[in-house]
Amino acid sequence: MEQQLLYKKIANIVENQIKNGSLVYGDRLPSVRSAQKLYNVSLNTAKSAYMELESRSLIESRPKSGYFVSRSGLRRMAIPSISTFKIDEKKQDPAALIDKVFHSLEDKEITRFSLGLPSASLLPIQKLNRCIIESVHELHDYGDQYGQVQGSPSLRKEIAKWSLVLEGKISDEDLIITSGAMNAIYSCLRAVTKPGDTIAVESPLYFGFIQAFQLLGLKTIEIPTHPITGIELDALKKVIHKIDVCCFVTNFSNPLGALMPEEHKKELVKLLAHHHIPLIEDDLYGNIYFGSSRPKPCKYFDEEGLVMWCGSFTKVLAPSFRLGWVEPGQYKDKILKQKLIQTISQPAIYQEAVSKFLQIGRYDHHLNSFRKKLYSNYVNFRNSIEAHFPENTKMSQPEGGFVLWLELDAKIDSTMLYDYALRQKLSFAPGRMFTQHDQFKNCIRLNYAVDWNEKTAQDLMRLGRFFKAVR
Repeated sequence: MEQQLLYKKIANIVENQIKNGSLVYGDRLPSVRSAQKLYNVSLNTAKSAYMELESRSLIESRPKSGYFVSRSGLRRMAIPSISTFKIDEKKQDPAALIDKVFHSLEDKEITRFSLGLPSASLLPIQKLNRCIIESVHELHDYGDQYGQVQGSPSLRKEIAKWSLVLEGKISDEDLIITSGAMNAIYSCLRAVTKPGDTIAVESPLYFGFIQAFQLLGLKTIEIPTHPITGIELDALKKVIHKIDVCCFVTNFSNPLGALMPEEHKKELVKLLAHHHIPLIEDDLYGNIYFGSSRPKPCKYFDEEGLVMWCGSFTKVLAPSFRLGWVEPGQYKDKILKQKLIQTISQPAIYQEAVSKFLQIGRYDHHLNSFRKKLYSNYVNFRNSIEAHFPENTKMSQPEGGFVLWLELDAKIDSTMLYDYALRQKLSFAPGRMFTQHDQFKNCIRLNYAVDWNEKTAQDLMRLGRFFKAVR
């Protein structure tokens, strides 16, 4: 813990030097060994500090030359605006726009910057298929009976062992296997809400949440959200008396990519515990971090069992397996009862295959490779956006995940321009998809979990020039 605080302290010092102009674009930083001596720390601490600065897009490593202040280190301050406070406003349903974006995926010639899903080449599909074959031979009674409602014991045990970030605070008996993270979240919503209840959410928020809330007849309050640090806690406190439940993505939110600081997570959990308000925490992207350590979820600070911790293998292993989990705290019995009625159990073969994948250590190896590729892609996207998009474009600075949020000139309506982009075989996610209100029209979300090649680079450049041409 001492080393973690120390490397972040060093990173903050350098960040402040960039902010106040002591360091400017192109300035070379001391070597790692020089930084070690300068701050009187271990070599690993100095390396971690530089990794932290890289993850914040403040510095960049140049082969055989060292570390330099990056252009994004300056542009980083031009982050997208904090969202507007929206409470019980008459909603404009973005469902038609969502359908349009999803239907565009049927055209294989379209470059899909819109889809929040990794390209197949980034996923360990072949290795997972081998695990499936091995599992088939080992499951002698596969297919002739239901699995456990709570999910495969071996998979739950592996998830509990792998969840090192919670430092042993959960066991396999605490977990319930679900059909992906969205199924886990929907089950949590069913367990703790009734039609007419009010839920607090980030703004902008994942459009799948919007659809789930509407289906369950819930009222929503969109909490103003900072593009780097997440929801504004002071804004949440102002409306806490109106709220029945919260649903937040605290680690690398979709679409902003915001990472809530640890002290904010503690304060949030304490606030909700005081008012006895449950929190549904979507930690789908928690393992896709660019820094030196995985950020803790709110669940780590939960002493009352009010935080329902949801996760999934969908975004990092195999989307078609549809495997997720929830640690539901005090709501375990309610969710198990729902699952028994709705699905009974997930297919055993996929659960055992993923369990085997985790057990033999392939998961950690894959995640390390996956994070490196995504960070490299992020840097390529960032550089291309700086070079080819309009000068006044504001860009999020995610420290993990794989989506970028861009705020364009106020005169641009990305919803109206979407059809024109499709004709050029370019797809993005218009900002209007990520709210129930009439806002974010000049924003777009881009997915950088793609194959970075010459075509991708050219298409991203074309997209930037497309927005530059808007008059």
